[in-house]
Amino acid sequence: MSLSGKYSFGVLLAFVLLALVMLYAFPVVSFFTGIKGFSAYSFFLSRIILWIILIIILLYSFFIEKGPFLLKKEKEYPAAFYGKAVSCLYLICVAGAAFLNFLLHIVAYEETSDKLIQFSSVLKNNYFLIIFTCFTAGIMEELLMRGYIQPRLEKIYNSPHTGIIGSALLFGILHSTYGTIGQVMVTSFIGIIFAMFYKLYSNIKVLILCHFLIDFISLMIMNFIDFKHLSVF
Repeated sequence: MSLSGKYSFGVLLAFVLLALVMLYAFPVVSFFTGIKGFSAYSFFLSRIILWIILIIILLYSFFIEKGPFLLKKEKEYPAAFYGKAVSCLYLICVAGAAFLNFLLHIVAYEETSDKLIQFSSVLKNNYFLIIFTCFTAGIMEELLMRGYIQPRLEKIYNSPHTGIIGSALLFGILHSTYGTIGQVMVTSFIGIIFAMFYKLYSNIKVLILCHFLIDFISLMIMNFIDFKHLSVF
C-alpha cells in the first residue's frame, strides 16, 4: 500500500472509530459492565474509550504509516503568544457560535438536544467528571482531528483547503449524534477556525488549551444555570 493509501485508511479508521464511539459507546459499556441507563460512571468509561482510540491511531501511525503522528512539526512561540492566541480563538469561536445559534433559534426554532440534557444531569456538580471530560475532548479531539486527520487530508489531495474544510466537516458530522443542526454547524465552524489556525501556526497546544477552555466554561454554565434557560446563550 502506498503512503497516500495508508494515510487514507488512517483517516477513515480514525473517523469510523470516533463515530462508533459517539453512537454506541454507552450500549457497549452497558454490555460489558452490566450498568443500565445513563450514569456518571458509564459516561466516564465512554471517555476512557476515546483515549483507547487515540492510542490505536498512534500505534497505526507508528507501525503502519511508519512515520510521526503529527506530520506538521510543532512550532514553539513566546509565552505571551499562547495567552493572546487562546483568548482570540476563544472569543472568535464563542461569538461565532452564539451568532449561529441565534440564527437557528429564529429560523428553525430548534429545541435543546435530549442528549445534552442527559449530559447536563450527569455532570451536575461532578467537577472531576467535568474536568476529565474537557481534558479528554481537548487533547483527544485536537490530536485526532487537527493533528492527525487535517494534514493527511492535505497530503492525500495536495490541497490545504481540503485539509481545513474536510477535517472541519468531519468534526461537525461526528457531533451530529447530539441530535441538533446547531451542534453540527457550531462544531463545523469551530473546526474551520481551529484548522486555519493550525495551518498558519502549526501549534496544537494552543488548540488543546482553547478547546479545553470552551468546553469547561460551557459545562460550568450548564452546571450553574437551569438548562431550560440556556437557549438565551
